[in-house]
Amino acid sequence: MTVSQALLAFTIAAGLLTITPGLDTALVLRTAAVEGPKRAMLAGLGICCGCLVWAAAASVGLGALLAASQLAYRVLQISGAIYLLYLGLTLLFRRRHTPLEVNNDIDLKAEHPGSWYWRGLLTNLLNPKVGIFYVTFLPQFIPMGVNVISFSLLLAFIHATQGILWFGLLTTATRPLSRWLKRPGTAITLDRITGAVLVAFGIDLLLRKRPAV
Repeated sequence: MTVSQALLAFTIAAGLLTITPGLDTALVLRTAAVEGPKRAMLAGLGICCGCLVWAAAASVGLGALLAASQLAYRVLQISGAIYLLYLGLTLLFRRRHTPLEVNNDIDLKAEHPGSWYWRGLLTNLLNPKVGIFYVTFLPQFIPMGVNVISFSLLLAFIHATQGILWFGLLTTATRPLSRWLKRPGTAITLDRITGAVLVAFGIDLLLRKRPAV
């Protein structure tokens, strides 16, 4: 496989994986619908930066260690599950404000914008399945004779760019419905749905056995 063939094949494969509905999509969609496009894109940026960190770790062998060590995988698995359960339960039992407060984003302005970035980053970094994905997926697209670390980061950058573009498309799609989506009743429903999804992901992550590598 030549470099150009590897890049083309990875771009197609990673693009299909990017648009597959999952935890990242649910998090960004909910944030865009209830908390606005800026915060949604910050969360998406955090998720994409997490992908870059995982790719760097995998390329220097840390990801392989995670794949080989039952203890390391389990520790990260439990940490990620607890974090997802925390986010999900927070949304499930979140107290909504009055319509005036929601429209003015009084409660959101009090929180530092960077917190949405960290929310996305931690959601990604505490998911060991992402690490296993990079350990097993990236090597298939690394041609002979290239610098493994540099090429792995290039592939991860392509994946992250696709993620940002996809999150931007999702965020834009919510704008025509923004007024309806920010109504207290709608926001509560979205919180409950997203919270239930996050809790389900957390339970699944906690109970899931380590995939074979």
